[in-house]
Amino acid sequence: MTTRSVTVGSLLKGRAEALGLRLEVLGGAAGVDRMIASPHVQKTGLALAGFDAYLQPWRILVFGQSEVRYLESLGTAERSRVLGAALSRDVPCVLITGGWAPPAELLAASDRYGVPLLRTHVTTPVAIAKVASLLDDELAEREIVHGVLMDMLGLGVLIIGESGIGKSECALDLVVRGYRLVADDAVEVRRRSETTLVGTCPELTRYNMEVRGLGVINIRDLFGVAAIRTSKRVELVVQLERWEAHREYDRLGLTEDRHEILGIAVPLIRMPVAPGRSVAVLVEVAARNQLLRARGLNAARDLAARLDETLRGREPHPDVDIDEDVEAGE
Repeated sequence: MTTRSVTVGSLLKGRAEALGLRLEVLGGAAGVDRMIASPHVQKTGLALAGFDAYLQPWRILVFGQSEVRYLESLGTAERSRVLGAALSRDVPCVLITGGWAPPAELLAASDRYGVPLLRTHVTTPVAIAKVASLLDDELAEREIVHGVLMDMLGLGVLIIGESGIGKSECALDLVVRGYRLVADDAVEVRRRSETTLVGTCPELTRYNMEVRGLGVINIRDLFGVAAIRTSKRVELVVQLERWEAHREYDRLGLTEDRHEILGIAVPLIRMPVAPGRSVAVLVEVAARNQLLRARGLNAARDLAARLDETLRGREPHPDVDIDEDVEAGE
């Protein structure tokens, strides 16, 4: 598991513009190597009113219309003083929203303290939401999992198991059946929230799959763009295991196992692999069954409940002599 950090420079080179958040550097370009350690931005006009001690380090400081207008209302000396106090608090950068023009003292303080001064024409609420979403993705805890991630009927299915058990062959069979490959061999899983895991493929191996006997194949080139996608939530884990004749396997499906990734428990299906078993079909059925369970339909529990009701309905009446009934039946 790794926890990443982001520099202001990488934020500028990242997906900000793809999210509709075009950023321009107005000053403090020497500080683009400053680190951003939290996805939460801060917008506190109180810092300009003398309460700068409450500024959190390594969080982006946002200046909207109210902050810019407040600065313009101050005298030149007072404006320089409050800006110097705020920018000396380990602020990674200042983001001006709404396209407002910064005061000259803000530009000077940005260069003096080496704090990048960024500007976007996007409104404050939208800019904060987009920056938080981008940083949440960039700073997310992540882990590389050995397996295959598939998108099956909108369900993210992570197939794991020991090397050589047939994960890639199973995934290839599923692709032929019309499902979509996200990642093969190395799946980069990121924790996006308290309950969400997102899997993707490292850029180097994206769209590729290694199949013993065939070598490396490119799924996008072979099957088209409809057979791949770049990321998917991990919602079910299928663990392929070699069949052991003397081992007891779950035959009803009443037990609900879990597989923990980055502290989040994901539903787990243990799938024995043996000659003659169509693993791809079984994984497909497991995905369909998981979708039904998410809707509250559980075949195993329904069957167990019906059996329980049937057994209770056949209980002998308290006044009936069981021995006499048995003898009469004979």
